[in-house]
Amino acid sequence: MLHEKIKNSIKEAILMQNKVLLDTLRSMVASFTNELISKSKKPNEFLSDEEVIAVIIRLAKQRKDSIEQYKKGNRQDLVDEESAQLAILETYLPKLMEKSEIKKIVKDKKVELDINDATKKGMLMQSIMKDLKGKADGGIVKEIVDSLF
Repeated sequence: MLHEKIKNSIKEAILMQNKVLLDTLRSMVASFTNELISKSKKPNEFLSDEEVIAVIIRLAKQRKDSIEQYKKGNRQDLVDEESAQLAILETYLPKLMEKSEIKKIVKDKKVELDINDATKKGMLMQSIMKDLKGKADGGIVKEIVDSLF
């Protein structure tokens, strides 16, 4: 179980005295606890692997947004810190699809749904994201869908 594995990794991070890893793991476990509470479960229960991955994807997206903001603010120290945490988060995520694979799926889905005008772009995007949930970066999917219209 991924949730349990991550929780147990905290002890190892303490022993290794790896502050970045420890901070990232603690942040993940805190987010898991918040997710459990929001689902009216007890904080000592465990999330399913699918729920854990959804939380980690959300955390990774937050890190990416922070990195972008820190770059605009010329705060390289914070960019480095967030990038290190993002790298750790990504080790727990399944490998995302390549752009070429996504492009083929988008084109096939466009033909399947017979979408030819830009007004139905949202419908195409929604259908693709439902199929590729957790397997592809939404930003890349949007970029590919936009390029077809």
